[in-house]
Amino acid sequence: MKVNVGSTDRLIRVVVGVALIAAAVTGYIGMWGYIGIVPILTGTLRFCPAYMPFGISTCSKD
Repeated sequence: MKVNVGSTDRLIRVVVGVALIAAAVTGYIGMWGYIGIVPILTGTLRFCPAYMPFGISTCSKD
């Protein structure tokens, strides 16, 4: 897997994922909030499969 998620994108993904899961746990939103695990995983692994077909990368150029 080639890294294609940059630092800012990574931070946003993890924060949004945690917020979604926290909202689901507290009952503010339904069970669909547990989908927050997806952005947490993509942020942690620094790889987003949805970026591949489009050739998108938010990583800084070396």
